[in-house]
Amino acid sequence: MVMANKWVLNITDTPLFFLLSQLVIAVVLFLIAHMAGLLQLPLQLDMQVCKGLIPMVGLNVIGLSFSNYTLKYVDASFYQVARGLVLPFTVATSFFLLHARPSLRILAACAVVTIGFFVGVFLDGTKVSLVGVTFGVLSSMITALHSVVIKKSLDVVHGSALHLSWYTNLLSACVLAPILVLVGELPGVLKLLFGPNENAEGQMSTLSTFVVGSIITGAFGFLMSLASLMSIKVTSPITHMVSSAVRGVAASLLGVWLFHDWVTQGRASSIAIILLGSLWYTWIKHVESQPAAAAAAQSKAHYAPVPLDDLEEGKGAGTREHSLSAHRHSQSARDARD
Repeated sequence: MVMANKWVLNITDTPLFFLLSQLVIAVVLFLIAHMAGLLQLPLQLDMQVCKGLIPMVGLNVIGLSFSNYTLKYVDASFYQVARGLVLPFTVATSFFLLHARPSLRILAACAVVTIGFFVGVFLDGTKVSLVGVTFGVLSSMITALHSVVIKKSLDVVHGSALHLSWYTNLLSACVLAPILVLVGELPGVLKLLFGPNENAEGQMSTLSTFVVGSIITGAFGFLMSLASLMSIKVTSPITHMVSSAVRGVAASLLGVWLFHDWVTQGRASSIAIILLGSLWYTWIKHVESQPAAAAAAQSKAHYAPVPLDDLEEGKGAGTREHSLSAHRHSQSARDARD
């Protein structure tokens, strides 16, 4: 998806209009899936829900916009480095907002990731866009805040991640439409839709590239919204992180192949350090969660609830003893009355 985004952003100066197109396509696909009976969506919008999702939608619009601007100004192979501070910002945000105190090993893993970021930005020696790096850092901060807000937003939609994805895409599209006019993208949009083709002869036209790229990325965005519902549920956190790391490496390699990006030794080292730090963090979280899970399982083992059917049928040692005791008590009462 990063490659398709970069392919379109290379030929247009309207990253927000491109984002709006992606959101609209995702909304249309949601509606098609609903009409086909694949999904059940709340088509009648609840204003209380919309009001409760204002922080979520705001962060989503800002975060996606900054991500597109980042990819607009940096190479595809450098995109992962520019947004390399997501993990440290997430841990810091959880500490300040959720009061989740990280362990020393977690802080060490975040330090490794941060070192990888600084290696790619300052020690590589390759000229990078300061604007792109700034948008990358801001995008990382918004992503970290988004991960905290999403937990509270799920309560607004009664825990339905599907409904949250539907509301977020729809409301984000509604919010983004006037914003792209306010930031001055309207002339660029008109030029894209009605202006002359700026691509070389024999290549796909500028408008065709935009439309095809929007359809591809919008469809992938829709599928990723659905996949995110089951990603962690069907895989372990370590497997999920390994797959993310593989995608990051693949994106860098595709950037070299498709856009002829130049990956220096310093940039490759930066990507490797960030990935290793992220994998180490995931392994630490997995190890630290084991004692808590074992304690929960042990406490649960002390109490084994008897099924309702067993209670009705008088099964279970405790139930049988209770039944016998009650029978003796009733029999004694009858003997006393006699």
